Amino acid sequence: MYGEWKEVKIIIPRELTDLAEGILYSLDIKGLSVEDPQDILDRKAGPTTWDFADINIFRDGPDKAVIKCYIPDNEEASEKIKYIEDSFMNLMEENCPGKDYSVETIKIHEEDWANSWKKHYKPIRIGKNLVIRPTWEKYDKKDGDIIIEMDPGMAFGTGTHETTRMCMEALEEYVKPGDMVTDVGTGSGILAVTSSLLGAGEVTAVDLDPVAVDSAKINMKLNKAENMKVLYGNMTEVVEGKADIVVANIIADIIILIADDIERVLKPGGIFISSGIIDFRLPEVREKLISKNFEIMEEKNENDWRCVVARLKE
Repeated sequence: MYGEWKEVKIIIPRELTDLAEGILYSLDIKGLSVEDPQDILDRKAGPTTWDFADINIFRDGPDKAVIKCYIPDNEEASEKIKYIEDSFMNLMEENCPGKDYSVETIKIHEEDWANSWKKHYKPIRIGKNLVIRPTWEKYDKKDGDIIIEMDPGMAFGTGTHETTRMCMEALEEYVKPGDMVTDVGTGSGILAVTSSLLGAGEVTAVDLDPVAVDSAKINMKLNKAENMKVLYGNMTEVVEGKADIVVANIIADIIILIADDIERVLKPGGIFISSGIIDFRLPEVREKLISKNFEIMEEKNENDWRCVVARLKE
């Protein structure tokens, strides 16, 4: 049986994360999550081994942490929320006076999250001819449509996010028949499948998340993408040969890092499509690519997100 909850979302300077957690744990709150951008970069294995993190972590800037907690919506909820608001106001005044922070509360209804999202995931048209069709939805194909059947499961990549859409539009524009394409941080495999259906000759999809690898393999079979292979591992370690196109829908920090190694897996004159770039990080990505012998061909914009299409100079 499901119930009503209050979600409290707190955005604070990341150096206050430990103190913030202490405040919340003192209320005996069980449902607590912390999203800290620096965690992505400080893994022991190194940042280049991260294929994809939730890029929304970076929406509030690399110096901000996002903390969420869940409180049963009962007679004690208002008192607890007031305590949280007062405590964080005092925390900021004592430690970071003048810096921005926020405490927001919304009411949510607990339900079967594993399946309920499906009712909101409908066929989507992207670019000129691409259509994403969830496997449980019907769609009447029109002349010229390229149908991409998707069951993303728990992996990132449904086509609804701005970064995915921009990458798909770029692939539709730049993939030529017979091209070799490498998709770094493939998630659900949506970009790799798209490349295959656009006529690529050989497609390699890479991800470090076993869930993503399994999901990509499922979607590969759904779309009969026989020229596609899915690899588990780090791009710099498992990809062989040089592609005509490399696509990476990741985050700005990882794009900047893997730019050092792209030349090893991309042909001279090849195209590098990168997205997952929050708007204020675009100059850094652009500067890095130019320094690594890339020519910026195109920059796509959608809301706060950016996609860069660059060509490796010959």
